[in-house]
Amino acid sequence: MSKRSWPFLLGGLLVALLLAGVVSNYASSHPDGLDASLLKGCTVNADDEITGGSCPAQQAKEHELGGPLADYGVRGVSNGFLSTGLSGVIGVLVTFALAGGLFWLTRRRGTAASADRTGDAGAAPEPARANQAG
Repeated sequence: MSKRSWPFLLGGLLVALLLAGVVSNYASSHPDGLDASLLKGCTVNADDEITGGSCPAQQAKEHELGGPLADYGVRGVSNGFLSTGLSGVIGVLVTFALAGGLFWLTRRRGTAASADRTGDAGAAPEPARANQAG
């Protein structure tokens, strides 16, 4: 990677961390399309708890594994703002590390690696020879 691309890469990471850590707390608390479609047929109160009716969301259960970042928060952190921001930052860092690792593994290794794949890079190409019957 060239030295000129590092500031761009770090700037992008900083913007992603800022969005995930701070701005994500101001996202809409209303259900997204999937959640809204699962609630059709039910009545819900102000806390989004089902109070009546019949809908697919009534059969919803907690996932068996749960995970440390379930429900857009970090398990064990009681402050909601901090929990949401921290889960976003962790998600960005894990994604950045995985993507960076994959790019690092698949990058071109330069002339040494391409020479290994195509043969001896230092040797001059052989001239074409015509079939000679002899």
